[in-house]
Amino acid sequence: MISLSINGFIATITLCRPPVNAINEEWLDCLNSALDEIRDNSAVSVVWIRSSERAFCAGADLALMSSRFDTKDGQDLMISFVRRIQQVYTRLESMSAVSVAEINGAAMGGGLELALACDLRVIADTARIGLPEAGLGLLPGAGGTQRMTRRCGDDVARRLILGGEIIDGKTARELRVAHWSVPEAETENFTKDLAAKISRLSGQALAECKRCIGAAHNESEDGFEYELTGTRRLFANEDTQLRVRRFLDGKEKPDRNETSSDHAVGAE
Repeated sequence: MISLSINGFIATITLCRPPVNAINEEWLDCLNSALDEIRDNSAVSVVWIRSSERAFCAGADLALMSSRFDTKDGQDLMISFVRRIQQVYTRLESMSAVSVAEINGAAMGGGLELALACDLRVIADTARIGLPEAGLGLLPGAGGTQRMTRRCGDDVARRLILGGEIIDGKTARELRVAHWSVPEAETENFTKDLAAKISRLSGQALAECKRCIGAAHNESEDGFEYELTGTRRLFANEDTQLRVRRFLDGKEKPDRNETSSDHAVGAE
């Protein structure tokens, strides 16, 4: 249902459950196991999530919903399942590695919620995405109301969630749901190049930047102090020392393969 390959600093998670990557218990277990493997590989600094199917991810498995919807016990099971989705998506979001979603096709409900848990989103201009749950009398409960609001602002969240609106890739970029919208035929190569570019940056610096950006959304945390403590840790980092010295000496930035492994960071 989900495959994982790790090549140097880039871990590629491919969603491959035909026909539309519908989310069920086994699919979620596979995603969680992939995150375990990434966590255990300290070299990984970029996680690229993509799909081999015609859809990125169409959301919850309809057969699963049907089997649980009509009874109190089934509804309790469904709540537990949605809670697990929240937890796995939060694991992805909280990783030190930078996560990039390549949205090559439809991303609905839990599929869009997965993409919203990523740091960066590249979308095909023809892809269709949305959180249409209100039309079924439901709500996007796998983090959709929270992440859509945090990522895109209150106005966009209200438009898309309360209106149950389905939008294309170009509109997603205009509304800041995605960072880049590219022609469908170019989506894979664009995202591959983006992942490669990010992987050449300092893994430790990326982790510290993510920590500081996260603090900006939490009033109980002092993001300015995070910047100072993160900077102090980076000053002592061997990879940072080499990069800065080469920059000050007027030399080209070092390739990460030429630096020590000291810069590598864990996934969580």
